[in-house]
Amino acid sequence: MASVTPLHRAPAPEPPALHVRAMDNLAFIRNTMEAAGAFTAVSGWGMVAVGIIATIAATIASAQHSVLRSIYVWVAAAVLAPCVMLWAIVRKARRAHVPLLSGPGRKFLLSFSPPMLVGALLTIVLYRGGLVETIPGMWLLLYGTAVVAGGAFSVRVVPVMGICFMLAGTLAVFTPPSWNDWIMAAAFGGLHIAFGIPIARRHGG
Repeated sequence: MASVTPLHRAPAPEPPALHVRAMDNLAFIRNTMEAAGAFTAVSGWGMVAVGIIATIAATIASAQHSVLRSIYVWVAAAVLAPCVMLWAIVRKARRAHVPLLSGPGRKFLLSFSPPMLVGALLTIVLYRGGLVETIPGMWLLLYGTAVVAGGAFSVRVVPVMGICFMLAGTLAVFTPPSWNDWIMAAAFGGLHIAFGIPIARRHGG
């Protein structure tokens, strides 16, 4: 028996509207550019402020009569400095209309945070173990590691600064404890200022 062919076929599905495809393409391009970009909200002036805080902390710490009291001074500075730096980063990001949790910003944070958390944990462990003299070298090494890791998603000079911190940490590990305050002054103070000023001038603050 012969098959019957319907006189009216079902209409073919309409192709997606041109503006829908255009929006999809723009979203893809934007996401690709964000992923390939650098986190430019790192504040050079914030780094200078952190360097000044560290220099003041080194001056106060060097006047203490024990390594433990010196560590207390540096812990206070370590609480204050990130607050100042975070405020400076948020301010710069808002002024430049840069989303902090964009692709590069998110990668910077995820890369920078783990070494810092490890440093905080090891500070407690070394303090409880009576190895207070080793804390400054550990701080410098892990902070340098965090800066190198996070700096891979920021401006080029940031990882270089991280390497300098790691070199300072290596020096602190193999020198007498009496040198610690001055090594940290040169690193946390001097390096932040030395690298912060060029970043502020070349990258908008």
